[in-house]
Amino acid sequence: MERWATFDCYGTLIDWNGGVGRELERLFGAEHAARLLHAYHDLEREVEHERPAASYREVVTVALVRLSEREGLELDAGEEDALARSLPAWEPFPEVQAALADARGRGWKLAILSNTDRDFIEASMARIGVPFELAIVASEIGSYKPRHRHWQVFEEQMGDRELAHVHVAASLYHDVAPATELGLPTVWINRLGEEPEPQPDVELHSLTGLADALDSLAPA
Repeated sequence: MERWATFDCYGTLIDWNGGVGRELERLFGAEHAARLLHAYHDLEREVEHERPAASYREVVTVALVRLSEREGLELDAGEEDALARSLPAWEPFPEVQAALADARGRGWKLAILSNTDRDFIEASMARIGVPFELAIVASEIGSYKPRHRHWQVFEEQMGDRELAHVHVAASLYHDVAPATELGLPTVWINRLGEEPEPQPDVELHSLTGLADALDSLAPA
């Protein structure tokens, strides 16, 4: 039986808050950055819900413009796509490469299910530096998580293969909740010290210990 671990990328493997936060600080000042980051989270979800067929590049651009308008902050001309421009340079969390390599070494196949675009995910996978068997991105399937379409497309691509499937992610809203609804075992990467709702099968605070967690849910 093949063992597959699917991952969210941004916030789980790549430091999404760090990438967005640095741009918000550059654009609007350090004194506003923490507050704006929380507001941006909500606006990005709002745009994804409204425009499921939009590219992620469009989503982050619209969300940033809305943020500046709602908060009454000036966004300099030409900076509307600041988040999109910066995204390919966002870095993985420090433990990610070793944790994924360990999982691969134990026979796990790796895939990404991401609310993003193909060029962004390719840049991020190159930064991670560990091979993935496949990546499914929102802009190619016309759907953003927490809708179930990413997992449905993954199942379609797997065909009739017999496999064990575990989903790994930091976002309860985008990933753990829908994966749980689909009956999948989950590993929650609780980087922010949140309270779990719904309850994942395994909770980690980074990807350290990932391979052991995966093996506990689907032994070789």
